[in-house]
Amino acid sequence: MNILLIGAGGREHTLAWKLKQSPLCSMLFIAPGNAGTALCGTNLAIGVSDFDAIANACTEHAIDMIMVGPEEPLVKGIYDFFKNNPGLQHIKVIGPSKEAAQLEGSKAFAKAFMKRHRIPTAAYEEFTADKYLEGVEYIKKQSLPIVLKADGLAAGKGVLICQNHLEAAAEFELMLLRSKFGEAGKRVVIEEFLKGIELSIFVLTDGEHYVLLPEAKDYKRVGEADAGLNTGGRGAVSTLPLVTPELLQKVREQIIEPTIAWLKKDKLVYKGFIFFGLMTDNGEPKVIEYNCRMGDPETEVVIPRIKNDLVELLMATADQRLHEISIETDERAVATVVAVSGGYPGDYVKGKVILGLDDLVLEDCIIFHSGTKKDGDEIITNGGRVLAVTSYGANIAEAVEQSNYMLEQLHFEEMYYRSDIGFEFTLQDNRT
Repeated sequence: MNILLIGAGGREHTLAWKLKQSPLCSMLFIAPGNAGTALCGTNLAIGVSDFDAIANACTEHAIDMIMVGPEEPLVKGIYDFFKNNPGLQHIKVIGPSKEAAQLEGSKAFAKAFMKRHRIPTAAYEEFTADKYLEGVEYIKKQSLPIVLKADGLAAGKGVLICQNHLEAAAEFELMLLRSKFGEAGKRVVIEEFLKGIELSIFVLTDGEHYVLLPEAKDYKRVGEADAGLNTGGRGAVSTLPLVTPELLQKVREQIIEPTIAWLKKDKLVYKGFIFFGLMTDNGEPKVIEYNCRMGDPETEVVIPRIKNDLVELLMATADQRLHEISIETDERAVATVVAVSGGYPGDYVKGKVILGLDDLVLEDCIIFHSGTKKDGDEIITNGGRVLAVTSYGANIAEAVEQSNYMLEQLHFEEMYYRSDIGFEFTLQDNRT
């Protein structure tokens, strides 16, 4: 089977690494890929939402399956593009339809879906520019802190947590009236702030059945001890001591199964991954957000724990046979720590030479490339998040320690990483 993987980040390198292990994968192409994915297959210089170029590549390379990594092509309708084209309908596309992808593409759509189907989530209201003054009055009545969400995709920056009413009103104006997030912010969701512990739950669904994948927790704040600006992700861990069988049962019954059942009843075609961003308080889970794909950097800890052949899983998804599959999981803890460019998540300079990659001796450790590219014989930085170092361990503390040790062997100018990923769990591990 020839497979085309869409995307260019650490998630895609991880998926490419796993897909290439399958004897069912004859040839693997990645569009556009990075320096890491080039070690697993053939990179194609094609944009993730250039559907015509993707279609031409599928014909040229006799592609049998497309796996979509990032959200943008899904929200723009890559599934529909292929299914509605008679010459391309035979290609299996892993990902939801354009309408179903609105679970991630529109916060208002997702909140209305949850409200309509009584899936536990935070209380909310949505506003557009013509209801700006109503929104300001609504903000004044809310408990603190207040959460503002741009309705559309905003590159992971469209969620603001405001600590006072004045800040919330100011940000609300910037979003709705001054286009802070462009088209994404033309509708704003004002949401109740949920307290508790955040975690990420992933499933793979064929539209009727599903399999539960390993859970994870990611770390978005730029600084140690969760200080500073939000980013796309500084690291992640899996397994989580807080995810008990009792909690998972509640998540299945109250969130996962109703979501999949109502997607089907609402005639929303969905064959692919669903990410459930959850907040748990006293063992009660609520949905913060849906994503219609795997998260990044959670993929870098979830996929390495899955023992199953990924191509087999994806074929069962496309053929609606997931009820025949049981997920086999590595019981070891896994941690990934992300090395980023100086200045990230603000302005940063690309093109810094990465040193040390060829000298590493990898044991129970994998280096996944995020923002990298090949420049002659050198690998250079090509993004804010540059490398994700994933390690296995007997517990989270051991896995994090190994990833940090491996990062000490690497260098590029102004490189930095958080040494405290999984801090709340590593403290617990060190006490036991």
